[in-house]
Amino acid sequence: MAIQKEIWQDHIEGNLFKNNEFLLASTDAGQYVLQGKVVHIPQAGATPTIVKNRSSLPATVVQRADTDITYTLDEFTTDPILIPNAETFELSYNKRESVLAEYESSLRQTIADNLLIDWAPTGGTGLVLRTTGVPTATTLDGTSGNRKKFTVNDLKNAQLQLNKQNVPMEGRYALVSADMFQQLTDDMSATQYRDFSAAYDVKDGVLGRLFGFNIMMRSGVVTYNNDATPSVNAYGVSAMSTDNDGILCWQISAVERAVGQITFFERIGDPTYYGDVYSVSVRMGARIRRQDALGIVSIVQAAA
Repeated sequence: MAIQKEIWQDHIEGNLFKNNEFLLASTDAGQYVLQGKVVHIPQAGATPTIVKNRSSLPATVVQRADTDITYTLDEFTTDPILIPNAETFELSYNKRESVLAEYESSLRQTIADNLLIDWAPTGGTGLVLRTTGVPTATTLDGTSGNRKKFTVNDLKNAQLQLNKQNVPMEGRYALVSADMFQQLTDDMSATQYRDFSAAYDVKDGVLGRLFGFNIMMRSGVVTYNNDATPSVNAYGVSAMSTDNDGILCWQISAVERAVGQITFFERIGDPTYYGDVYSVSVRMGARIRRQDALGIVSIVQAAA
């Protein structure tokens, strides 16, 4: 008997952000997904000019030039998995969790890695800042040499950039790698660390709050090359010896995510595996919402 695909698809969708709560700190563009594959968003044009005490009439009539933003969601697929007696597993959430746990974990990690790269800014004045701390040995796999440590003042500089962009103070986040998080907390004074820890919220994945940023952590965030204008490395690219660890600092309305079609495939009674074979396809994508990338800043290690 075929399994109830809706049960398994809902289970996967409900766990997409598990252990990656930082993805929820973004604008949900799911309502703009067409046919489960493409995001289509109307983009308002320039705001009208405001004149104080207008003395010349008639005023010039202007027409707002609206544009459309369209991008295709990436497709993430799992290797097929053999599930014997699948109909017994779908009766219990715990049994489904045990069957899909490893696959879901790998799927979530891969999707999160790719979406962070989609969010990472490149070039532009104030979009990529460099660390300024004392030299320390690089901790990034595949790299060599020394890098300047990530400091409290570096995060303060990121705050300054967002302040100068008139970005709202509410809903600011900073996602830091495990190694960079260690450097940050080492650089805090006792008073700073006490105030920082007061905002700890394990449910939402927030480890603390500093300079208006909700600080979150994962094993790795993004990596950048060491060009004069650093650019983010693509997913799966082997690290160069001069590459650098990166941190993303953003305001919640500056970035977006979109979940599209989730499909559960099945082959019942496969004679070569003596059981039922299943696989999963998830369409998901992300982007920086504004073309000028206002509202998001990277802090990238500097060579020392």
